[in-house]
Parts: sequence; structure tokens; C-alpha cells
Amino acid sequence: MDEQKAKAPGWGAREKPCHVGVRWLFLRMLAAAYLAAFGSLWTQIIGLLGKDGILPAARYLEQARRQLGGAGWLELPTLFWWNISDAALWGACALGTGLSLLAMAGVAQGLAFAALWMLWLSLFGIGQEFPSFQWDLLLLEAGFLAIFFAPWKLRPGLAREDRPSRALLWLLRWLLFRLMFRSGVVKLASGDPAWWGLTALQVHYETQPLPTWIGWWAHQLPAPFQRASCAAMFGIELALPFLIVAPRKLRFVACGGFATLMVLISLTGNYCYFNWLTLALAVLLLDDRAVTRELPTKLLPSDVEENARAFEPGWKRAVNGAIAGLLVLISLGQLHVLFPVRLPSAAALAALERAVRPFCVFNHYGLFAVMTPERPEIQVEGSADGKTWLAYEFRYKAGDPMRAPGFVAPHQPRLDWQMWFAALGTYRENPWFMSFLERLLLGSREVRALLEKDPFPDAPPRYVRATLLDYRFTRLAERRATGAWWKRESKGLYCPAVSLGETTGGGL
Repeated sequence: MDEQKAKAPGWGAREKPCHVGVRWLFLRMLAAAYLAAFGSLWTQIIGLLGKDGILPAARYLEQARRQLGGAGWLELPTLFWWNISDAALWGACALGTGLSLLAMAGVAQGLAFAALWMLWLSLFGIGQEFPSFQWDLLLLEAGFLAIFFAPWKLRPGLAREDRPSRALLWLLRWLLFRLMFRSGVVKLASGDPAWWGLTALQVHYETQPLPTWIGWWAHQLPAPFQRASCAAMFGIELALPFLIVAPRKLRFVACGGFATLMVLISLTGNYCYFNWLTLALAVLLLDDRAVTRELPTKLLPSDVEENARAFEPGWKRAVNGAIAGLLVLISLGQLHVLFPVRLPSAAALAALERAVRPFCVFNHYGLFAVMTPERPEIQVEGSADGKTWLAYEFRYKAGDPMRAPGFVAPHQPRLDWQMWFAALGTYRENPWFMSFLERLLLGSREVRALLEKDPFPDAPPRYVRATLLDYRFTRLAERRATGAWWKRESKGLYCPAVSLGETTGGGL
């Protein structure tokens, strides 16, 4: 151990570190993120996008075909142009799950990641409102780079692996920089006084989409601690990204800061596979000597650096160079967004970015630009006679005040998430919501399966409506007295009663 420490590079070492083991770990973490994404969507996709789902993908793709014509695949690159049946949707998720396991096992990783990226891009393209989150884009961008970063061998083995491309390594680090730095910038650029006054976390834990019970406890912390936590978050998001290009041990500091933030976020809220994927990117700030000291030798041998081959094949270096050049050009086109820089070829670079935008290989990030100060929740109700109303219960979003907020991640209940966004607007601004109500009136078995409880198990209701409730976390004394995690107050109708034929205030 002392000999290893003596050989380890210092703060400003100039020797080139090895990243074979780091790549080994990153690719398996990325494969685990793909597994969570495909596995989670597999359980919901027919109810969300199937023939009798909320937003049938076949109908969406037919409309796109009429509008885009024969070149539609350039604007909407998806394999479902050939087959958009429920079986194809289900099969794509099943295949993605299987390929994720293959990539985690290290088998044909280059080919596996190429297929995973194409499958997820295909689902993203026809998903409409449902696979439309920033982590879905982050998975596509990281997954695209992983195609070229991964070893293209059937079963390489650490003793036979080439050293990974430094160009791709730095592109992945650049992705991490953009993700973290822009997350801080958009908060300040929005002008939201909650961020500028460092008071955002005093409401964030209770107003975020799917908090956990630890989030309830975090909400009870005193205001000075919340402001200090907010300041620390800005330090991590705005300062630490610049350590990505610093000497070795300063990069380790950045990795530790990002990891700490991601762990804390995952403890207090459910953000699917986002935190895990960001952790995977942060691992790339380490090197093999740092990683092999922490992982068991059976998992990652300590001599991996000595056994690694020095160079990638020539064809792979050429491909990696071309990909790196393309993404650097697109990155330059985004400089005017991140920094006050004017480029003479800005128009050409913007055109290049527009051309590749449908393929999601370079995206914009920035979560929670404006803090949501309140938590409106939609309660959907059905009635057989228009007088007695029974509530549908969702699996994960806030409902019964006595039910503790739970841990859901890495699963993402996409209907529950969209219900949170819909509550921030009106039903007219969310056409998918009216389609959801229509499916309830039709008694769609696939849509009902997305819910925790259907109060009309034998026959669908004649009418449905939606009311709006304001939810707040209880305080510690209230919870001790009542056992409730939430308190709620009615805010009136969100959507008037509707039916398939006749209406009482609306119709479908």
C-alpha cells in the first residue's frame, strides 16, 4: 500500500493516468441506468402509449407521417416507423432490458450500447409527454458517447482492453460540466427571488414531484440551515464544475462534491435514474489508481493499469476523432448561451445543432429554474349518477394524507409525474389529461392498471371530473398528534364533469 501511495500522481502530476478501470465502472453504471429506464417503462408503456393507452403512439406517428412525409425519419428518428403495434412497444422495452443486462456483463458492449441508444431514441421520439424529461435526454447523450467510448470486442476482459479514448473521456466530462454548471446558471438567470434569497429549499422538499419520507424530515430543518444548504448547492453547481479541468486531486474534490449532492437529492426526492446517471459521469473524474484502491480486487484488479494495452485500433481512433470534432463544433455554438462569447460562424454552428437535434446527441440542461412555492394536486373522481363521486387513487403521488411519501426510484411512474406538471397549469393546457379522462370513461384496462385503486372495478363511470387540492407537509407536532404526513385544502374544480355522450359542464 505504501508503495502504491508513493507511485500515485500528486496534485499537479503531468503523467497521463490510466482510465481502463474507470471506463469499466462507468459503462456498467450506465448500463444500470439503461436497465432502470427500460425496465420501468416496460411496466407502463402499453397504458401510456399503446393502442388503448392515454396517448396512442400509433395515432401520433400517423399524424407525423402526414406532416413530415417520406423524410420523416430525419425529423423523428425512430424504429417504430416500421411497426408501432403494442407488441412492438412491449418488445422494445424487453429487448432494451436484455441488452442492458448484456452490457452490465461486459459482453459486446460497443454493439449493445449502440442498440440501447437507438431503442431509447426510438421510444423517446414517439413518447410525446411521457418520456420527455431531462434525464431521458441525458441518457441519450451519455449513451451516444458510450457507443464510441466502450471497447468493441465480444468479451474484452480487463487484461486485454485498450486504453479508452481521451477525446471521448473529455467529451463525457464536458457533458458533466454542462449538466452541473447550467443547473446553477438557470436558477440565477430566471431571477427567481427564492433562489437569489437562498430560501428555495424551505419549500422545495414539500413541493417537489415525488418526495420521500426523508424529504419530510428535511423540510422540518430550521430556516438558517436551509439557506446554508442552498448556498452549498450553488457552490457545488457553479464552482466545482471548473475543477473538472483542474489537476488530479482537485478533480477528485469535484467528484466528491457532485456525489454528495446526488446522494442527498436521492434521499429526499425520487428522481428516477437521474442521480445514478450523474454519479456515473462523476466517476469519470477519477483514475484507475483511485478506483482500484476502493473497489475489491476480485471486482477490479489492482494491476489493471499495467495490463492495459497502450492504443486503440486505428479505425476506432479515427471514428472517435470525427465524433469529438462534431460535438466540439456543436459545443462552440452553445458558448453564447453559457458565456458572453460571440462567434463569427455562429449561424453555421446553429444550423449544425438544428440538424443533429432530433438525434439528441447534444442537449440543454437545467433543473428547477423557478422554484414552485405551492403544491397543487389533482384528484380525479368518477360518478355513476353525477351526484356521488368516488376518487381514483394513484400509486405514488400525494394522495391519502396518512400515507408516508415513499422511495420509488429508480422506477419512474410517468403518469404520476405528469399529474404533478398538469396541476401547475390548466386542463386546457394539458390535452393528454383529457385523453386520460376519456380512457377512464371507456374503462381501458391498460390505463386503469397504472392506478393504485379503481373505484369502478365492474363498469366504468358515466362521468369523471377533477378537483384541485393544496397539499402541505405537516409539522412535527401535527404529525405526532394526528399521524398524518400531509395536510390538504380544497381549491375547487380543476376540470368540470365530463362524459362520453352527454355532459354536465363539459364533454368528450
